[in-house]
Amino acid sequence: MYQTISPRHLQRQTTTAHLAQTMRLLFKPVEDLQKEIDEMVSSNPAIELMDKRTCPTCHRVLGDQGACPMCSRPKGDAQDEPVVYVSPREDFYGHGERSGEEMPDEPLASMTEELPEFVLRQISPELKPEDRRIAAYLLSNLDEDGLLEIDLYEVVRYFRVPLSRVKEVQHIIQRAEPVGVGSCSPQEALLAQLEVLREFGKVPELAEKIIRTGWELATHRQYRELAHLLGVPMKIIQQTMHFISENLVPFPARAHYGDTRDPSKKVGEVYHRPDIIISYLNDNPEKALVVEIVMPISGTLRINPMFREAIHEAGTEEQKESWKAYLERAELFIKCLQQRNHTMERLMRRLVNLQHDFILKGEKYLVPVTRFQISTELEVHESTISRAVAGKAVQLPNRRIIPLSSFFDRSLPARMVLKELIDDEPYPLSDAELMGMLAERGFPVARRTVAKYRALEGILPAQMRKPILREI
Repeated sequence: MYQTISPRHLQRQTTTAHLAQTMRLLFKPVEDLQKEIDEMVSSNPAIELMDKRTCPTCHRVLGDQGACPMCSRPKGDAQDEPVVYVSPREDFYGHGERSGEEMPDEPLASMTEELPEFVLRQISPELKPEDRRIAAYLLSNLDEDGLLEIDLYEVVRYFRVPLSRVKEVQHIIQRAEPVGVGSCSPQEALLAQLEVLREFGKVPELAEKIIRTGWELATHRQYRELAHLLGVPMKIIQQTMHFISENLVPFPARAHYGDTRDPSKKVGEVYHRPDIIISYLNDNPEKALVVEIVMPISGTLRINPMFREAIHEAGTEEQKESWKAYLERAELFIKCLQQRNHTMERLMRRLVNLQHDFILKGEKYLVPVTRFQISTELEVHESTISRAVAGKAVQLPNRRIIPLSSFFDRSLPARMVLKELIDDEPYPLSDAELMGMLAERGFPVARRTVAKYRALEGILPAQMRKPILREI
């Protein structure tokens, strides 16, 4: 006897499959999503990728550059309402200085890609063919911090080329992500980052002078001596040092390639390429924020119309059923991919609105929020938010790349206040004293938590910190 399957049961099966596939795609960062799409297109004849540059959301045919004029419109009337849209792959590769250049044929960088390979992939379009060997040689001699282990004159002797040519290649490397990589010293890395930052906003005038002439004093927190050396008030020194500590990294590889305190430590999450890019509308800091959710394809996935027609002409019933199965899998994949993008758009719109000050001003301004709170607001299950956040990275307007999970890190504001307390301490404060002061600031934490936060920020215990002599 044959079992009868009701339409309701079939619908339930389809819904379950849809949900499971959507959750699986939602969990994947852009690199893994690229592999998933490639595998689907190559293995399923019912699906095809159109070459036309189209909007991943509404499928309107777009121009050579820029976002969809319809989908990128702000949803609200407020001037500061973020512009959120799914960005085709070409926009991602062309973001910033390389806009308009031909996109490399290689897929997006792997999450396990080594630093030299990752940097070389970025700069290859900018290099002259004869300079690629020089770049590869320099990158093969990076230490774990992303700094050069060899002298530039060694490279000059090896390739028998002028020093100016080697420095030109090095400069191209330094402007790749992570910015400052390939520098000869921490100071040089900081100066390279400062150069890039100037292109995006105002930087303190004194920052470069401190790095060039007073870095030894700055690293030992000898601010009074530094103020005397440079002939400026102590307050200016402290303000500039705060800017340097918040925006610059002396060891570039630690910024994007692992644990910020122990670069040799193997970690589970390493962020090479962002899944989301946050910038200013028309590159104007006075305008609204633009949020690009990166899609690894530039065209549009669709059902192959010729394949759909061919089903009716299938020779046998078995062949027809096989082709129908291909068609169903293709339709499901496209729907699930669209649902993934829609969920990411809703999530990022809410997070950018909520964490606007954090995005622009830093960790101190992070609003404490949980995944459960966001899931309740968006009326989705908490696991959906967890999958959407997991393993993804965000590029902020200052070009810093951070995990998306940082938007939910409730420890960041406390750690920033802790840094301020230690920067302004009249004498080296103990963890117990810091615990009391944090509680007064609205951060009631245990003493062991203070020690943990201090270690995360690379701050020594009280007995090992040198007191800062201040002007009276």
